[in-house]
Amino acid sequence: MADPPISNSLTNQLPHGSTPSQPKQGRVRVTLRALQYRNFQLFFSGQLISLIGTWMQTVAQSWLVYRMTGSSLLLGLVGFASQIPVFLIAPLGGMVADRYNRHRVIIATQTAAMLLAGVLATLTLMGTVQVWHIFVLAALLGVVNAFDIPGRQAFLVDMVGKEDLMNAIALNSSMFNGARLIGPAIAGVLVAKIGEGWCFFANAVSYVAVIVGLVMMKLPARAYGTSSASPMAHIIEGFRFARATGPIRAI
Repeated sequence: MADPPISNSLTNQLPHGSTPSQPKQGRVRVTLRALQYRNFQLFFSGQLISLIGTWMQTVAQSWLVYRMTGSSLLLGLVGFASQIPVFLIAPLGGMVADRYNRHRVIIATQTAAMLLAGVLATLTLMGTVQVWHIFVLAALLGVVNAFDIPGRQAFLVDMVGKEDLMNAIALNSSMFNGARLIGPAIAGVLVAKIGEGWCFFANAVSYVAVIVGLVMMKLPARAYGTSSASPMAHIIEGFRFARATGPIRAI
C-alpha cells in the first residue's frame, strides 16, 4: 500500500478536533494582501511619508501658537479652526468624490495642502508669522481636508477593488496610527533643535512623495457623474442612509 500524502499524515497525528496552523508567511501575505496592487503600494508609501509630515506640522503649529500667545484658549481655537470645515463641508466633499475623478481630486487637494504648508513655513522661517496667519491657514487646510478625506477613502476601492477593500482600509488605518506616533516624536526633536518653521517645511516637502506616487499610478478608465440626480439629492440620500443604518447612526 502506498504511503498517504504528507499532509494527511500530519493531519492524522494532530489531536482530535484540531487543524494544522497556517504558516506564518501565509498569514503575513493575507494580512498585507492589499499591497499586492502596485497602485496601493504607491499610495501607501507616499501617504505614510506625508502623514508623518502632517503630524509634525500639527504638533509644531500648536507649539508655535502657545509660544507666541501663552493662551490655551487660542491653542484650542486653532485646532477648532482646522476641524470645523471638515465637519461642515465633508458632505460636499463626498459628493465630489462620487461625481468627479477621485484621482485628480486627490492630486489637487494634496497639492493645495503642500502650498499651504509652504506658505506657513515661509512666514515662520522669515519671522513674520502672526497668529491670524495660522488661523487662516488652518481653516483653509480644513477646507482642503473636507474634500481630501472623502476622496482618499473612496479612492481605496479604485486601487484594490471590492474584494480586498477591507484589508486596504485596515492597512490605511494602521498607517495613520503609525504616523501619529512617529510624526509628533520627530516634531518634538525638530522644534527643540531648529524651530517650528522647519517642521512646516518638512511637511511641505513630504507631500512630494504622495503626489509623485499618485502621478505614477495607472488606473483603468472609470465613468463619473453618470447619475441624473442633483448633487443636493445625493447629499440628502447620504444623511438618510446614515439615519436609517443602525451602526452608522449610533456612531
